[in-house]
This record gives sequence, structure tokens and C-alpha cells, in this order.
Amino acid sequence: MGDVLSQSEVESLLAALDSGAGPGASSSGGGGPSSGSRMSRMDDGLSQISVYDFKRPERVSKEQMRGFQALHEGFSREFGAALSGMLRTIVEVKLISVDQLTYSEFVFSLENPTCFNLLKADPLEGHLILDLNPSIIFPIVDRLLGGGKDGSSNSFPRRPLTEIELRLVARITDRAIECLRAAWANICDFKPRVTQVESNPQLVQIVPPNEVIVLISFEITMGEMRGIMNLCVPYNTIEPLAGKLSANTWSSYTTKQVDPRQALSLKVGAARAKVGLVVEMATAGLSAGELMHLEVGDIILTDKDHRSPIRVFVEGKPKFEAFAGMVKGHKAIRVGKVVVRPEDIVDREMASLGEKPKT
Repeated sequence: MGDVLSQSEVESLLAALDSGAGPGASSSGGGGPSSGSRMSRMDDGLSQISVYDFKRPERVSKEQMRGFQALHEGFSREFGAALSGMLRTIVEVKLISVDQLTYSEFVFSLENPTCFNLLKADPLEGHLILDLNPSIIFPIVDRLLGGGKDGSSNSFPRRPLTEIELRLVARITDRAIECLRAAWANICDFKPRVTQVESNPQLVQIVPPNEVIVLISFEITMGEMRGIMNLCVPYNTIEPLAGKLSANTWSSYTTKQVDPRQALSLKVGAARAKVGLVVEMATAGLSAGELMHLEVGDIILTDKDHRSPIRVFVEGKPKFEAFAGMVKGHKAIRVGKVVVRPEDIVDREMASLGEKPKT
């Protein structure tokens, strides 16, 4: 497995790309592979080598990774707009990568000290991590305190945040949490909140070191200042939502509002629809021979008493208990009570827990 780049190395690569001189640029202007590419020259030509770790198989599918990317592209736009309004300057938030790696690789790739926010994402089990690099946090704090435009991205102090600075950074994380909740609205109505803020990322162990996590990285740019924001999502936390991430529920960024007129028309039309109703008087078992010799007028004995309730089926599903009788010379039934099915009990319990029942 290749080495994990540190935060400073990632920022150096981004700065080199912006200046037009990438790490793999060639002075001769040729199209040869860069020094960072994993290539191997063989007798029959050039062949690319892909690294695969058998001890850590890919747990998140490509479709789910595309779902993460679509979700957080919308998040980056909303968060950038929120920061721009709060800081009264143009702030750009850009999604730069969505990767899966182990928790230990993520932790050891971060700067120390940093702004390491531990999020509890109810009702999901486990925690998320929102990491803000000091290279962009200190310029934002300086801006909130009325600082000028002087300075560069390398002028921030190498120390943990003070109590006052942490309170100011909490305004940034609160905006990020609001935008994150809106981005995930179609997947899960979760309410993330900050439970702990650390400067040393190695002091926080939310999952085992070899546990797979999804790392979503953003680049925040404010003028000449730039820095990285990382969102760490452990796979065991979002495993119950894996099916929703694979479906098309993530394709719509905002929840669609129901048209009241359309809903009322649907309700009125459904109320007029005819349904089939069947009354089951009794059941009995017959052999094939007895069935073949049945004649008109024969009586079939059942074990059901005439005073016992009978079942009423609506579209093939038991709905009511009733009693047989006569009304004005016509055969009739009197509805007794509604039949409670096991799935109805499950739906009722799930509704009490805040979950939507399955239809």
C-alpha cells in the first residue's frame, strides 16, 4: 500500500497544481508518466499496476461512493454560501476527493495540532469526525475578530486553539452541521452535534485502527488563504444506510414539497376506488374422493360454532372480524372489530420510535 500524504504535503501539491507546475511535470514537454505514477515497463509495452490489499477489501461500492460525492457536492455549495455570508467575503468550498481507507491512515495523515471535532450523529450509532486544518481556521478567526487582509497561508501559529478561538470556531462548525444535515435529508434525518473538540487527533479513537472509513475532503479558499476540511464517516456508522446510498434517493439534493391540491385529488380518487370484499364463513378439510362424490344438498360439517366471529378479507388481506346474520330477509354481516396483523404492530412500534412505516 502506498504511503499516506500528510496535510502539509497535500497543500503543497494543490499549490503546485495552481501554479501550473505539477509534481509530474516534464521539462521536455513530453507526455511521459509522472514520478508518482505506479507504472512498469514490460517487453511488450507499458502496463499499469493497481495496488490491492487483501487484508482490507473494498467495503464501500463504487455506486455508494458516487452517492457520497453527489451528496457532498451540494453540501460544499451550501457551506460556501453560508461562510461567505457570515464572513462578508467570498469563500469557496470545493469537494476534492472521496476515498475509503482505514481509520489509522486518516489519523496519521492529519496535522498536529488541528481542530478535530467529534460529532454524534443521532439516530445513527457511532460518531463522525469533522477536521478543520489550522491553515484556514486561523485566517477565519482573524477575520471574525476584525483582522485585515495581510498575511499568507503559512503565517498561522503552530499551537492548539484557545478557549476564545474555540468559541469562534464553533460558529463555523455549526454552519457546517446545518448544511450537512440538509444534504443528508433524503437519506436520513439525523441531528449531528459536537461532543468533543481535540487538538491532537491521535487522542481520539472512535473505531479500531483497521476499520474502513469514508474520507470526504474539501478545500476551503478565502482570498489567498486556503486549507483542507475533512469529513470522516466510519463504515459501521452508515452501514444501515448502505441501501439508500445505492439507490437514487441521493440524486435529489432537497426534499420535494408535496402539492396540497395533488395530494387532495389523489385522496379523493383513491376513496372512490372499488375493492373486493370476501367473507370467510368457515374452513374444512376434505379428501379428493369426498370432493368427487359431493352432490347438491350435501352438508359439510365444520368445527366452527355459529356464534363464533368470522373473518372479512379486503383485497385478500384480513381486515375485520364480523358475525353472520339476516337483515330484512337478506344475508348480512355485522362488523365486530378490526383485525390487528403482526406487521401493523411492527409499524406502530416503529412509528413510536420516529421511523416511517413501510408501505
